[in-house]
Amino acid sequence: MPKRPSLTLLLALTATLTTSGAFASTTDRAIDPRIDRLLSQLGKVQPIDAVAISPDGRQLAWVIERDGKSAIEVATADGHHVHAVSAAATPGSCDESGIAWSPDSRQLAFIANCHVDLTSTRVMSNDIYLADPAGSTPPRRLAQLHGYVRSLQWTADGRHIGFLYVPGATRHASAVAAAKLPAGEIGVAGVEVQRVASIDAGSGALRELTPAGIYAYEFDWSPDGSRIAYTAAQPPGDNNWWVARLYAQPAQPDAHADLLVDPSSAQSGSLHGLQIALPRWSPDGRRIAFIGGLMSDQGATGGDIFAVPSGGGAPSNLTPGIHVTPSWLYWTGPRSLLVSQVSNGQSQLADYAIDGDRAHQRALHFSVPASIGDGRASMAMSLSADHRHLAYVESSYAAAPEVHAGSLGSKAPPAVTRLNAGQKPAWGRAESVEWDNQGFHVQGWLLYPANYDARKSYPMIVSVHGGPSSAVIPRWPSVGYGSVPFSALGYFVFMPNPRGSFGQGEKYVQANRKDFGYGDLRDILAGVDAIEKKLPVDDRRLGLTGWSYGGFMSMFAPTRTRRFRAVVAGAGISNWQSYYGENLIDQWMPPFFGATVYDDPAVYAKSSAINFIKQVKTPMLIVVGDRDAECPAPQSFEMWHALRAQGVPTSLVVYPNEGHHFVDPAHQRDVLQRALEWFGRYLPASN
Repeated sequence: MPKRPSLTLLLALTATLTTSGAFASTTDRAIDPRIDRLLSQLGKVQPIDAVAISPDGRQLAWVIERDGKSAIEVATADGHHVHAVSAAATPGSCDESGIAWSPDSRQLAFIANCHVDLTSTRVMSNDIYLADPAGSTPPRRLAQLHGYVRSLQWTADGRHIGFLYVPGATRHASAVAAAKLPAGEIGVAGVEVQRVASIDAGSGALRELTPAGIYAYEFDWSPDGSRIAYTAAQPPGDNNWWVARLYAQPAQPDAHADLLVDPSSAQSGSLHGLQIALPRWSPDGRRIAFIGGLMSDQGATGGDIFAVPSGGGAPSNLTPGIHVTPSWLYWTGPRSLLVSQVSNGQSQLADYAIDGDRAHQRALHFSVPASIGDGRASMAMSLSADHRHLAYVESSYAAAPEVHAGSLGSKAPPAVTRLNAGQKPAWGRAESVEWDNQGFHVQGWLLYPANYDARKSYPMIVSVHGGPSSAVIPRWPSVGYGSVPFSALGYFVFMPNPRGSFGQGEKYVQANRKDFGYGDLRDILAGVDAIEKKLPVDDRRLGLTGWSYGGFMSMFAPTRTRRFRAVVAGAGISNWQSYYGENLIDQWMPPFFGATVYDDPAVYAKSSAINFIKQVKTPMLIVVGDRDAECPAPQSFEMWHALRAQGVPTSLVVYPNEGHHFVDPAHQRDVLQRALEWFGRYLPASN
């Protein structure tokens, strides 16, 4: 094994680079005017972060980003008569989010942050407001809370509002947010715990419901509001979501919590060793449904549908063997569910009927080549109280985000806003591509070059999604790093969903366990071959990119093949063995590798690019945030150092104060510009 620099040295290098002013933005250099125009166009899109339909089905509220701030607007259900709702005298001076309608549709609760820069280390201050949606009176501040607040949810009687609360928080409660700078006794000092809390909708009196010693991730009120169900684990919260358990307890402080599901227990059956998410009470209060599966990221929910008696008992897998991936569910009756699911790279909404311990798809409402969701959870839908109307945000490669709303029926409801109607794609058309490989049916998305001419040959960039438990589903790109803009500059862009992805059932998701970078790479290369057989792709001008797991694949694939002539690796992993001890989320790894690195180092070594570095000849740009807790910067340093030692063209850029997801607009723009320039250098779009 090649000699590598120590972790201490790598951390020191990181600190030196990010604190000495070594970071230089691409804005300091001449930029290709095509790139500048493209990024300017992407920056004009107004992201819609959330939407909620009122229980009576007559009104909509949505959260939209304008000038770097999130704001709330209210309209009729058809998208007309829009007006702003704000806690501030001057709309736009606060960040406002977390919209939740009261059961009688007369009040809109929301969260306002008017005080704290979320990139600072000070304690956050989140206020909860109640607004008259008609705007006849100013919103009333119900509670001022010193900490992080999210996921507002009313009880059915309208007397209480529950939420997730991190008292004294100094950062977002998320592993993808920038990690705290290490100081003090690690794992002990400064640990922040998220709890389920509630306030009285009249007085604003606060109650912290879940125990102070466990970290809650998601929750749901029982139908009568007397109990809560929630997923939770021991702190630290960023790390332990992957070993969360399901609890239920009375909705009172210091109440006894009943453990309902423990995936680490052998008694959990087919759920053993997997992850759980999205607990939801049945309307009769007798069962709690949830999603269970192999999930690599909190928030990227997918798996089978399970249910457990609310009073205790064994969990049942309601959907074994299905060939889609449910991501969100909602009880529409004691024996029926509305389910959002991924199928072959598309978003679907379906009805499921429950018969005993099994559920089957009864009807498909719609299937769209687009990303959908209301902002609360992956692929969530906002429904009226009678389940007859719904609302969500939709975006695709062809259409920028808009609010869709209407009747729940046999087709997708139309867009009721035109917030981004003036935005037109600068990239080429999208096409779903399907092929078979080694017994698997595989799907991916292909973007044609802008102004495609079938008489010409083109380079192609392969973009591997993160996860690996995730999927490429069409969505309009943002200014941040992504592969769609390459199409606008004359490239084919291939975005595969190889084994390990959502959309083909749980067996497919689990097919790359203990096999990272091997079977999934074979699927990807088979997809490249399938495309080259029918389209004028120049195999001598293939590029590879990705972020997170896609960053790992971008580092690892050149050790197995030389078909790729240039690589951009974002937040990648070069050495699974050292990564195990560096990252702050190591609990996700044993389910995928079958053991800890201490029990089976060989399975980690076989997927580590650093162990095969002598095989790499491909020029590689490497980018990462210096406070990335999920894929720490030392992993990028290891790869860069090794490539440089082998004489392989390489560049490493570390972005200060960034986590796994970049939040600084200048950094979001810079990383995309650098990637476009890198591929332009090694894979010129023109012959």
